[in-house]
Amino acid sequence: MRLGIVGLPQSGKTTLFNALTRGSFPVGTATGKIEIHDAVVDVPDERVDVLAKMFHPKKTIYAKVNYADIAGLDGSSAKSGISGELLNKLAQMDGFIHVVRCFTNDQVPHPAGSIDPIRDIQTLDGDFLLNDLISVEKKLERLTDEKRKGGGREKAVIDREIELFEKLHACLAEEKPLRELDLTAEEEKAISGFGLLSRKPVLILLNLDETQEVPRIDYPYKQSKVESIRGQIEMELAQLSPEDAAMFMEDYHISELGLNRVIRLSYELLGQLSFFTAGADECRAWTVHRGATAPEAAGVIHTDLQKGFIRAEVIAYDDLIELGGMNEAKAKGKLRLEGKDYIVKDGDILNIRFNVSK
Repeated sequence: MRLGIVGLPQSGKTTLFNALTRGSFPVGTATGKIEIHDAVVDVPDERVDVLAKMFHPKKTIYAKVNYADIAGLDGSSAKSGISGELLNKLAQMDGFIHVVRCFTNDQVPHPAGSIDPIRDIQTLDGDFLLNDLISVEKKLERLTDEKRKGGGREKAVIDREIELFEKLHACLAEEKPLRELDLTAEEEKAISGFGLLSRKPVLILLNLDETQEVPRIDYPYKQSKVESIRGQIEMELAQLSPEDAAMFMEDYHISELGLNRVIRLSYELLGQLSFFTAGADECRAWTVHRGATAPEAAGVIHTDLQKGFIRAEVIAYDDLIELGGMNEAKAKGKLRLEGKDYIVKDGDILNIRFNVSK
């Protein structure tokens, strides 16, 4: 799971990146150049900590999420388009966190001369929509030429693709992101290699100062969320020891670290959930998409487990904790066997039965 942190210059992207990753990259030094900072972050999950105390494993491993701080977008792409190098980086992301500046700071002026979060959201959305429109129009031109020349693929196949890309074009022409379209699995597969930016989920983070009220932003599109964060405070918290951070949070009436909340929102945005494996060797959290079957979850652990899948021993995290252990869970009938059609739920603890010779 890889999320790109994007936004206009001086919006606080790197401040957020430092808060999420406990990094110390310089902030407020926008150069207009393409810069990418990557970091893999452990997903805070107290359930992993509780399982580790119960099983006393040799290793405890949290789920991971990859964040990329992407500099280079400045709102000018409507004129020149997003550069090839930057577009390639953006296309590799599973989704975006769009940091939108709401704070004022006379020493760090907004490039546009004023604070206007709605304008900034529309500016970056417009860049993404335009680049998608260019990609879709080029594809339609190629399909039209292919149909006219003939001698290649079946006409019916080409016609289906033309119909699909005309549907994409109509959506973009209405200045709506492609997230608005409900596509079939076959259609999703057909466009998967295009890296269409407005198709990717977006978490809009309104970056506030210490005392600002959260502005009301209407952003009704699918696979989108609007949340707020006090980026500077969160970055300062990330640099403190746990003890000092707890005192700081109490003083500022902060009930949860922004790091934890943003990561949880990232999961929700991309439709992910966590399941666990637990034993004497290892307690580990794994990430899988919502709706995944038990064999698909087994494949996340190792491809051999999916190929040779027989059954999954499953117990819900809450049941295990309530009963106090695996033996008690077995005695109460809470540890059950599930087959290939079982849909994994958030918090499931799985033990995969498999046969490598299959």
